[in-house]
Amino acid sequence: MVTENPFFSPSSLPFQLPPFAEIRDDHYEPAFERGMAEQIAEVQAILVAPEPATFANTIEALERSGRILKRVSAVFFGLSSSDKTPFIAELEERIAPRLSAHGDRIRLDSDLYERIRAVSERVAAGEEQLDAEAVYLVDRYLTSYTLSGAGLGDADKATLREVNQRLSTLTTRFDTDLLDDTNALAVHVADVSELDGLGADAIATAAANATSRGLEGYLITLVLPTGHPYLASLTNRALRERIMTASQSRAARDNDADNRPVVLEIARLRASRAELLGFRSHAAAVTAAQTAGTPEAVDALLRRLAAPAAANARAEAAVLQEQIDATETDSTLASWDWAFYTEKVRAARFDVDTSAMRPYFDAERVLRDGVFFAATSLYGIRFEERFDLAAYNGEARVFEVTEDDGTPIGLYLLDLYTRDSKHGGAWMNSFVSQSRLLGTPRVVTNNLNVPRPAPGTPTLLTLDEVTTLFHEFGHALHGLFATVTYPRFAGTSVFRDFVEFPSQVNEMWMLWPEVLANYAKHFDTGEPMPQEMVDRLIASRAFNEGFRTSEYLAAALLDQAWHGLSSAEAEAVTDVAEFERAALERVGLADRAVPTRYSSTYFSHVFAGGYDAGYYSYIWSEVLDADTVRWFEENGGMTRANGDRFRRHVLGIGGSRDPLEAYREFRGRDADIAPLLERRGLTES
Repeated sequence: MVTENPFFSPSSLPFQLPPFAEIRDDHYEPAFERGMAEQIAEVQAILVAPEPATFANTIEALERSGRILKRVSAVFFGLSSSDKTPFIAELEERIAPRLSAHGDRIRLDSDLYERIRAVSERVAAGEEQLDAEAVYLVDRYLTSYTLSGAGLGDADKATLREVNQRLSTLTTRFDTDLLDDTNALAVHVADVSELDGLGADAIATAAANATSRGLEGYLITLVLPTGHPYLASLTNRALRERIMTASQSRAARDNDADNRPVVLEIARLRASRAELLGFRSHAAAVTAAQTAGTPEAVDALLRRLAAPAAANARAEAAVLQEQIDATETDSTLASWDWAFYTEKVRAARFDVDTSAMRPYFDAERVLRDGVFFAATSLYGIRFEERFDLAAYNGEARVFEVTEDDGTPIGLYLLDLYTRDSKHGGAWMNSFVSQSRLLGTPRVVTNNLNVPRPAPGTPTLLTLDEVTTLFHEFGHALHGLFATVTYPRFAGTSVFRDFVEFPSQVNEMWMLWPEVLANYAKHFDTGEPMPQEMVDRLIASRAFNEGFRTSEYLAAALLDQAWHGLSSAEAEAVTDVAEFERAALERVGLADRAVPTRYSSTYFSHVFAGGYDAGYYSYIWSEVLDADTVRWFEENGGMTRANGDRFRRHVLGIGGSRDPLEAYREFRGRDADIAPLLERRGLTES
């Protein structure tokens, strides 16, 4: 019996969870084809309607269109990041330009654009009686179609379509090249003595990595950022250098996975597209539709922070060099030494050993008694694992989320462990996004890249991994709580430079006393983490902020440098490494001991991940985050009343309102930058 393609109709599973067990490789392409054809037919029906354009027959009709395409895209691109098989990689390369062309066919349709303009004029004239969300939706449609080039002439639209299709191919290639070269550059270690400083669980993981690839010895897989967690522990300086060198050489080795020509072409195409749309640069085009408004506003914030951050990093470097000299080693501080000697200084100055904290960070306890506990305390929600529901991979878990009274909210999937088929880093995405109009519920997922421990041993997280889990769960809460009518505003569909705000706020609960006391217990004895260890950690947190801020700002300013180029300037760039060096030199962040968090050839956020000209958004959002943390501290901390207020004004509205207006309602004023400067230990001259 032939089974119907599971993407052709909504899933019958709880919360419309995609039926992963039924989905086969040969379902994807037919679903993409049918989904695109169906949406084109739906748009054509809008265009041939004899009635004048109204909100219902134009904007709302567009919101209803493309349901099959949305279903298959959510699953396919979710798996492209978290479980990328050779089949998915091959189909993605073929389907990406077709999807780009499909999107352009709709966004660049002149007749459709005129109907949207007509609806906007009717709303402005008071001829349509709409609620606030619908009025805002009309405004966002008109703005996005205008910025997409819907008002261009036919010749320019043809050029724009070609550019968009080529960019879709290049960004897909960038991603594939990076994954391939990251796997290829995993560092092979023959002798266990070279792994001195690592815990038994990390050594077991490295042994398992080697075995999985048919190798003897040990294999250290790379993470997405330039640095690596093991650099803080490995005593073997030569091995630390090997790891750092491998990390920094990814996709820049004159092989089939070399991303340097890809970076150059992406930068040129984005610059030329921006000029076609009437902007000086890609950064100008991007920020026009964000809360920042202009690249000048972004540059002003980043440069305001860069000088004090670099000064703090230089002061930290001097302290680290003193530590090196005290060990009687004849070496100068290098990038592969920074994390190692930072931990030495933490131990000497503050008596802090972050590796000694790992036994208190059992992953299961962190999840249930930390992350979930905080969410229940603030918002009254409950979590129940659904063993009867299958995720896309056997390692991913499914939890049902309900209100305190049992009212269903949605499903939360957690995919914790690293594997060769998963991209580096950590993220949240949605398999099903809530919409009253479409009657769709919520299914969200978090992905991390925690090394899997040896069989029979617990998963003990690092301090950074605990932070990451709380951060990504903040995105998940945003996706679970957003309650909107129109799918365009669902979940985390907010301005890019606002989207990190809720997730950064959620990090605060990691060290909140009542939360930490609930989950930070020794995996073996159940004893709580000693309070003096917590106190020392908090006292030491300002140390190394110069490094942390500098490496981040270097990446954010590098992103702005690439995307601030005019078309002529982009054409003139021929050497990726030299461009990067000069860009960082101009802003005072070209420090070999403090490398940029992401170098160009593995900066997937901006060359493949949708953060192009937008990596600044983390620090932009952190202004709001730090100010919000201050509000919680001043208003009683972790209470249901405070949680409900944050949920009502921020998490619950999705993208259905101007985010800065919503923030003003929550806070009672605009955000103040002072808490951010204080948090990061930055002083301004």
